[in-house]
Amino acid sequence: MTTDTEPVLEPLLAKSTQVALRPRYEGSNICTWIGFKHVNYLVEEAVLEHFRSAGMPARALFEDYGLGLDLVGLDTRILHALHMDDLVETRVEPAAKDTDDVLRFRVTLTLERGGQRLKAATSKVAVSLRRSDFLPAEGEPPAELARFVVSRLGTGQAQSPPAAVPADDRALSLGRGTTGADPVLEQLTAGENAFGWKWRIPYPYCHFSERIQMSGYLRQMEEVVDLFLADRGISIKQLLEDRKWIPVVPHSSIHVLDEALMEEDLYTVYTVEDVFKDFTYTSRLDCYVVREGRLVRTATGTITHGYAEIESRHDWSLVTFDDRVLRALGGEPAAG
Repeated sequence: MTTDTEPVLEPLLAKSTQVALRPRYEGSNICTWIGFKHVNYLVEEAVLEHFRSAGMPARALFEDYGLGLDLVGLDTRILHALHMDDLVETRVEPAAKDTDDVLRFRVTLTLERGGQRLKAATSKVAVSLRRSDFLPAEGEPPAELARFVVSRLGTGQAQSPPAAVPADDRALSLGRGTTGADPVLEQLTAGENAFGWKWRIPYPYCHFSERIQMSGYLRQMEEVVDLFLADRGISIKQLLEDRKWIPVVPHSSIHVLDEALMEEDLYTVYTVEDVFKDFTYTSRLDCYVVREGRLVRTATGTITHGYAEIESRHDWSLVTFDDRVLRALGGEPAAG
C-alpha cells in the first residue's frame, strides 16, 4: 500500500468508482430471481472495490495497519428485481461529511433490460475501520483516516438483566438453534407480536478472527424470516405450493450497535410493526448477546416484505394479502 496519503485518500473520500458485477448463483432460490441478501452482497462488493481502486484494499488495511474494514450500516431499496446472470453496473459515491466518524457511501445498481437502462437498487452504506488487537500491526494508518478508526464497533445498549440465565449455559445450539422455551427469548418477546430465535454464532459468519460481519447479519435476517413464517403457518414452501406466492423485499436495513463475537449465543427477535394497505408489511430485527448477566443489543434493522404470484418462469406480479396471511402476520392462527 502506498504511504503517500493524498493520492490514496482523495479517491477514497472524493471520487466515485464504477464496476460491473454479476449476482452469485447461490442467490437464485426461486426461479431465476435474486434475493435481497445477494443484492446487498453486490453493494458490499462494490464498496470493497472502491477501497481497492483507492489503493486501500481490505487485505492491506488489515495486514499493514491492523484495521478491519467493517460495514456497520446498510440501507438498501430494491426498485427492480435482479435475475440470474444479470450484468449489474455499480456506482459508489463517497458521502462522508467533514464531521462524520464513519465512512459513508451512496451505491447505485443499474442494469439493462428490454433495451432500457433501469435503476435496480440504491443503498446507503456506513463503514468503520476497526483496530484489531489480534496481532501486532506493522505500521500506523494514514493520519487522515484516524477519525474513521475505532477500537470497538458501536457502543451497545444494555437492557434489564435477563431472567435466570445460568452463567455456565454454554451448551451448543445444534442445527438452526432454538425457538422454544428460553428465559431470554421470553423476556424479549413478551407482549409483542414477535418471534425469537437463539443461535450460536459460527465462525463462517465472522471475520477478522472474532466478530460477526455484516453479511452474517444479512444471513440472520433472511433466516429469521424463514423461521418466523414457518412458525406462523405460512412457510415459504407452503405458499409456493398452495398459491405460487413468494415473498419480495423492496427495502431492508441493518445497523451495527456493538460487537457480537464468534461462538456467543445470539438472540434474534423479529417483530412485525406495520401492515400497509394489505400490500406490504414491515418488521424490525433486533439482535442481542448476554454479557455479565445483561442484554446488549448488537444490531438492529428493518425489512419490508410483499408477496408476488409467479406467473411464468420469467414473470411475477404483486398481490394483496389475503385473510390467511393477515391473520398469520397479526399473530392469530392462520386460516387454511
